Amino acid sequence: MTANASTPSDPYLWLEDIDGDEPLAWARAHNAKTVQRYAQSPAFERMAEGILEVLDADDRIPMVRKIGPFFYNFWRDRKNPKGLWRRTTLAEYRKPQPEWECVIDLDALAEAEGENWVWHGAQCLQPAYKRCLVSLSRGGADAEVVREFDLEHRQFVADGFALPEAKSSVAWKDIDHLYVATDFGPGSMTTSSYPRIVKEWRRGTPLESAATVYEAGADDMMASAWRDTTPGFERDFVSRQMDFYDSETWLRAPDGRLAKVDVPDDANIDITREWMLVEPRSPWTVGGATYAPGSLVATRFDDYMAGRRELTVLFEPGDTTALDSHSWTRHHLILNVMRDVVNELEVLTPQPGQQPWKRERLGGAPALSTIAAGGIDEDENDDYFLTVSGFLQPTTLYIGTIGRGEPEPLKDSPAFFDASRYRVSQHFATSKDGTRVPYFEIAPKDLRADGRNPTLQYAYGGFEVSLQPSYSGSIGRAWLDQGGVYVVANIRGGGEYGPRWHQAALQQNRLRTCEDFAAVSEHLFARNITSPRHLGAMGGSNGGLLMGNMLTLYPQLYGAIVSEVALLDMRRYTQLSAGASWIAEYGDPEVAEEWAWIQAFSPYENAKPGQAYPPALFTTSTRDDRVGPVHARKMYAKLAAMGHDVAFYENMEGGHSAAADNKAAAFMDALGYMYLWQHIGRTA
Repeated sequence: MTANASTPSDPYLWLEDIDGDEPLAWARAHNAKTVQRYAQSPAFERMAEGILEVLDADDRIPMVRKIGPFFYNFWRDRKNPKGLWRRTTLAEYRKPQPEWECVIDLDALAEAEGENWVWHGAQCLQPAYKRCLVSLSRGGADAEVVREFDLEHRQFVADGFALPEAKSSVAWKDIDHLYVATDFGPGSMTTSSYPRIVKEWRRGTPLESAATVYEAGADDMMASAWRDTTPGFERDFVSRQMDFYDSETWLRAPDGRLAKVDVPDDANIDITREWMLVEPRSPWTVGGATYAPGSLVATRFDDYMAGRRELTVLFEPGDTTALDSHSWTRHHLILNVMRDVVNELEVLTPQPGQQPWKRERLGGAPALSTIAAGGIDEDENDDYFLTVSGFLQPTTLYIGTIGRGEPEPLKDSPAFFDASRYRVSQHFATSKDGTRVPYFEIAPKDLRADGRNPTLQYAYGGFEVSLQPSYSGSIGRAWLDQGGVYVVANIRGGGEYGPRWHQAALQQNRLRTCEDFAAVSEHLFARNITSPRHLGAMGGSNGGLLMGNMLTLYPQLYGAIVSEVALLDMRRYTQLSAGASWIAEYGDPEVAEEWAWIQAFSPYENAKPGQAYPPALFTTSTRDDRVGPVHARKMYAKLAAMGHDVAFYENMEGGHSAAADNKAAAFMDALGYMYLWQHIGRTA
C-alpha cells in the first residue's frame, strides 16, 4: 500500500516546474517584495558590506592541499569573485605574503566560455601529478562538467577526457583509463538521481564504448569505482551505495573479478597501505569479539581478505566521547576525539605483531575551542597541519612533524570583531525524554539577564553532522556586535556523541530533534537570557526542515524563524531532486506505515490556517539540484495564502549553498540576519 493513494490535491504542484517560465516569474516577483521590505535600508547595506569584507579579506588564511611538490589553494576575493586555483611551494607558503602561481583563472575561463562556472575541485593522478580531472559546475549545482587538465603546462588537454554536465563519479585508473559513473542515458541513473552504472573508459575511445564494470539497482543510491594509486599498494575498488548509510565494497582483480570486503553494510572503512580501519555504526561481532558502534578498529587488509580476523581496537566511545575523524601520515594515525563536543587529538603508531599501538597526545587548545589535525602527505612523510579555532578565537594554522616536538605557528586569521567583549559558555538542557542536550552560548560579558536579549538559536540535527566551536567573522559582525546572543544547539540527529546520538533521531524518532531544540529554547528562557518574543531560530538544509517543524509544532517559542535551502514537503520529498537518497534518514512516504509517522514532521503538511505562527523567511536557490527550490516555494505559497506573515527569496544561482560567489553569500547571510533583527530586536 502506498501513501500517495490518498494524497490530497496540492494546489502548488505547478511550482515544481523548477525552470518553468511561470514559476520563475513568480519567484522573481516575490524576491522583489522581500528585497523591498528587508534589503534596501542603509543598515542592510552596511551589514552585507561588513560580511563581504570578511569573506573577501586578503589576510585570511589561504588553506592549502599538497599535490606533488606544490601546495594548492582555491582563492576568491573582490578582484576574483569566481576564484583562482593557484599554487606555491612550502618555503614560499611559510612567508607572510607568499608568491602564487595561477593555475586556473576561473573568472577568465567563465568569461571566455560564457558560463557561470563554480569551482568543484580537481582530482590529480599520483604519483606523477601531471594530469588532473577538473570539475566545474554551472551556477553551483551538484551536476558538473569534468575536463582533463595538464598540470605541467597549466592548460586543458585538447581531445582529452571530458564529460558533459551530470552528477558523476570519476576516478583515475591510470593515465589512459578512467572509472566513470555518470548519466549514460535512460535507465542509467538511480531514483536518487545519481549514477548506477560504472564503466572503464579508455583514452581515445567514445564514452559509449566504455566497458561496464558494475551495475547497481535503480533503487540503490549510487555506484562508483576507483583505484588506490599509493605506490606499492595499488588496488582497485568498486562500491555499491544502497542508501545514505549502507554500502558494499569489493576489491576488483585485474581480470575484473570482485571480492567483497566482508564488513557490516553500515560500517565506514578506510583502506590505507597495509591497513584497513573499520568504524561500525551498529554492534559488530567478529572473531569472537563484539565492537561497539562508533568504535574504530584496525586490521591488516591483505590478512583480512585472506580470512584472518585479527583486529585491534584503536578507539572505543564513552558516554561523553565520540570519534570525530582520523587522518594518516606516513607512519602514524591521528585521531580527533570529541569530549562533550570539544576536541582533543591523539597520535597512534602501529607496533610489530599484535602489540598495542603506541599512543601520545598531540597539541592543545583553549577551553571550548576546536583543534583539528591532518597529515599533509601520507605517502611521503609525517608532517601535519593543525588548526585551532573557537567562537571568539580566529583560526591559527600550525605545521609540525610527528615525533619532532611541538608544531610551529604558520598563519593566523584576522580578527573581524572585538572578542574581548564576549564570553563563551557551554550549558546542558534536558529534553522531553530526559536526554541531556548540550549547547554553546556566545554572549556579551555584561549580559543583562532580563529576558529581552535578541538571541539567535542555530542547529542542524541530522546525518551525523557535528556542530563544533568555530570562528565566524560574519556572525560576530552581523549578530554579536549588534547586541545579540548566539546559541548553537547540539541536538540529536547530529554526530556529537557518535552514531547513537544520530540514530536516536532517525525516521520514526525524528521529532526528538524538535524536542531537543525546544528544550534548549526553554532552558534559555529559564535562565532569563531571552524570551519567545526575542528568540529567533535559523537552520539550513536538514536544519531548514527543523526550522519548518519548529514553526508548525512549537510556534509559541519563537519571535521569528529563518529556514534556508530546506526540505519541507515530506510527502513528496522522495520525488524532488535527490530526495530519494535520504530515505534512510527520514523514511519512505510511499510506504503507508512510514508515512503515518513522517507526516508528523512534514511542515508543509502541518501548516494550518488560523494558527499563531511567528514570521518566517524561506530562502532557496534555483540551481540547487540536491534539495531543490520546490520545498521553499510551496511552503511560502501555502502559508502566504493562509494569511501568515512570511517572506521568500530564491537566488537564481548558487546550488545547495544558495550562493555562487562571496557577494551573493554576503547578501543571503545579511538577508537572514536582517530579517531576524527586524522581528526580534529589543525594539521589535
